[in-house]
Amino acid sequence: MAEQNQAKSQDELNHVLQARRDKLAELQVAGKDPFVITKYDVTAHSSDVKENYEELEGKEVAVAGRMMFKRVMGKASFCNLQDLKGRIQVYVARDSVGEEPYKDFKKMDIGDIVGVRGTVFKTKTGEISIHAEEVTLLSKSLQVLPEKFHGLTDTDTRYRQRYVDLIMNEDVKDTFIKRSKILAAIRRYLAGEGFIEVETPMLVANAGGAAARPFVTHSNALDEDFKLRISLELYLKRLIVGGLERVYEIGRVFRNEGVDTRHNPEFTLMELYQAYTDYHGMMDLTENLYRYVAKEVLGTTTIVYNGIEMDLGQPFARMTMVDAVKKYSGVDFNEIHSLEEARAAAKEKHIQFEERHKKGDILNLFFEEFVEEHLVQPTFIMDHPVEISPLTKKKPENPEYVERFEFFMNGWEMANAYSELNDPIDQRERFRAQEELLAQGDEEANHTDEDFLNALEIGMPPTGGIGFGIDRMCMLLTDSAAIRDVLLFPTMKPLD
Repeated sequence: MAEQNQAKSQDELNHVLQARRDKLAELQVAGKDPFVITKYDVTAHSSDVKENYEELEGKEVAVAGRMMFKRVMGKASFCNLQDLKGRIQVYVARDSVGEEPYKDFKKMDIGDIVGVRGTVFKTKTGEISIHAEEVTLLSKSLQVLPEKFHGLTDTDTRYRQRYVDLIMNEDVKDTFIKRSKILAAIRRYLAGEGFIEVETPMLVANAGGAAARPFVTHSNALDEDFKLRISLELYLKRLIVGGLERVYEIGRVFRNEGVDTRHNPEFTLMELYQAYTDYHGMMDLTENLYRYVAKEVLGTTTIVYNGIEMDLGQPFARMTMVDAVKKYSGVDFNEIHSLEEARAAAKEKHIQFEERHKKGDILNLFFEEFVEEHLVQPTFIMDHPVEISPLTKKKPENPEYVERFEFFMNGWEMANAYSELNDPIDQRERFRAQEELLAQGDEEANHTDEDFLNALEIGMPPTGGIGFGIDRMCMLLTDSAAIRDVLLFPTMKPLD
């Protein structure tokens, strides 16, 4: 029975689709092909008309958008047009538009793109509308939109056909408009702080600056293999060496790893570097930037994500990684002085580790297991072990640890910052340690970058640097459940 119903539904759909193509053919034969129209002069959007009704009442406007509803009632009809800013009702009367155009209007379908010129008025029920004087078919829709009451709810289809998702789900459109405003606010803030925006290569010989597996591609012209960048760091630091004291880049990076609610193989990263400051300077910048963006985009420094309220208006908490692990696991790494003691503590707390892991790696495993989920309010976790921070300055008073912080909200890492390592001799030793990890099978370890080392030997000033996950920031500020909800076209496995 289910198969019969499915076959019947497909037959009905095929009939509707054919009917739309037939209508297009009739229009073309009659010399009314909508696809030959090249422009339409729009003078207002839907919300402009509604918000400025007193000024526009009785005046002529021209709007354009997609027809989402139509009700034909003999000599007069109503339809709803949807444009970038919302929907507006249109009243179409035969006596106003003419007999032949009215017949054409009655043949139009839901989903068609239409231009309307007419006067602004209010209906008897008080709805602000446009009394059409001319209706122009601008594009014929040959497909059928999802049924209006259920909309487009299947998430896989929504991500694959974002164009339909944007038409059917207004909150989705709002999310991506907000994303654009977030990026614009970030750029305004950084411009005000004297930063310049730059662009660095995506195709690189050496994908360094982060612990991630890169994508590999091949240049036919150069007959060389290249990698897609996993980070922006090493090229931006070269610019600090060159004397550009405050630089940032917002760009796509690519990591050949898993896909889940917070990870996509390509995502948007912002990294910035500021000469003559350190990781404390980066903390202050992060606090001020987040407050500025929230205020600009949301109008408040209090945000709500998944029902949880987070306050960006209060000073952000600051805690060392050792103190955080002690607080939430009861294990004090200040009292652990050897690898053997660290391994014993891990076994006691059922923390899985690998033979290659050193004391600092095990501290980080404790942090991931016991601490991250508790960091809901804005929190800086500072002073990471040197083993997991190959590009960071050591703390002068305690060289087992580095001047680094990660910024957390909602249990998520939102940013990662350093007092940047500018000692070329120390940096070469760190790269050598990374090469050993590569030899042991760690595909995420860094290769030695000789040109970067040469830049450091030219001389880099003391510098603070930070990387922000833009997509996660957008998730929090738009209350979006998954990273795919803030990426217009997320990576998807092909249907075939």
